[in-house]
Amino acid sequence: MNFNKTNFLQKVLDAIPSVILIVDSDVRIFHINSTASNVLNLNIEKIREKRGGEIFQCIHSFDVPEGCGRSQFCGECTVRSSVNMAFNGNKVYREKTCMELIKDDVIQEVHLLITSAPFEYEENQYVLLIFEDITELARLKSFLCVCASCKKIRDDKKNWIPMEEYFKNHNDIEFSHGICEGCAKKLYPKYFKK
Repeated sequence: MNFNKTNFLQKVLDAIPSVILIVDSDVRIFHINSTASNVLNLNIEKIREKRGGEIFQCIHSFDVPEGCGRSQFCGECTVRSSVNMAFNGNKVYREKTCMELIKDDVIQEVHLLITSAPFEYEENQYVLLIFEDITELARLKSFLCVCASCKKIRDDKKNWIPMEEYFKNHNDIEFSHGICEGCAKKLYPKYFKK
């Protein structure tokens, strides 16, 4: 068996179903996996050494002529800070973020879990960036359990709170249904003894 280490490692990267970039300290891209190529519809030769915000179409990468990493908002960029923390701390970082990206000329909000892992290759420092789309999970987290009878809302501590009180403290919420103990006893007394 003829074992090609480079080909093997590329096959491993390509088997991972998340977007993976290999970047330097300025988030310049040196390599991507096939998932990144397919999701971003890009060829590595076209994006080599471009910055992450430029290929992700970050809305702030167009704020100034110098591009990604140079606008007033780039100091707060989770991708850039993850890369910096990985380089400076020489350890793996994981962070959730919400990014506004341009897709088909429309600004879209995308929730991501970003993992940054530093490594050295041929005396150069790089970071392996892994992007996992958790938009659907973030959306599911915002669902509420509402009593089907009295409309009280169950909070994270399993307390049933009147809807008006709950909405004083929350916004951007979707609903699901359940039934609180009081309504269950009232509607189904034969199942609950006093």
